[in-house]
Amino acid sequence: MTIIGDEPEGAIPLDPNELDGLRHTHVTTRDELNQLEQANIGSGLDWLGRTRESEILTEAFMRKLHEKLFGDVWRWAGSYRTTLKNIGVDPSQIGERTRLLLDDAKYWSEHGTYSPLEAAARFHHQLVEIHCFPNGNGRHARIAADLYLKKYFSHPPIDWLGGEDLTTAGPRRKAYIAALRAADDLNYEPLLRFVGAMN
Repeated sequence: MTIIGDEPEGAIPLDPNELDGLRHTHVTTRDELNQLEQANIGSGLDWLGRTRESEILTEAFMRKLHEKLFGDVWRWAGSYRTTLKNIGVDPSQIGERTRLLLDDAKYWSEHGTYSPLEAAARFHHQLVEIHCFPNGNGRHARIAADLYLKKYFSHPPIDWLGGEDLTTAGPRRKAYIAALRAADDLNYEPLLRFVGAMN
């Protein structure tokens, strides 16, 4: 099954084997896929609101969160990617890099290394940079960062969307992708401005 339509800027194309993991064979357009994924994310957020899991900074929870957000759409949801992409670490390093990030995030909160918004922005960026899954990494990382803010800092979520849809081309998505790319070069200022940690 091939998804028809252009990928939005910053989106990583899926390979044919990953596309074979699509549970809905009737899907032929990017818009149809986005609608299915958004509905699944809604049910995943409902699950998140009910879950009693107290420790979120574990690999098991990060994988479970992805599965709950995308498992109705993709058979491989919650499974680390096994293919090389033009973004992200080598697949063999995903587990180790994720564990290191989760340990860092705990340390940041316990020792006040960063303000809550900066800690969440750095956590989000590094989760996206690892690129754990074949698809849905940005959305998963935004939800995980908001959950990190809530559980570890009792802080409200970030206004990622700013009234726009980050899954389609537009000024907000362009600023978001540019901020992530700057953070790749260790310049976090654009991302901190994007999340409201700087004026």
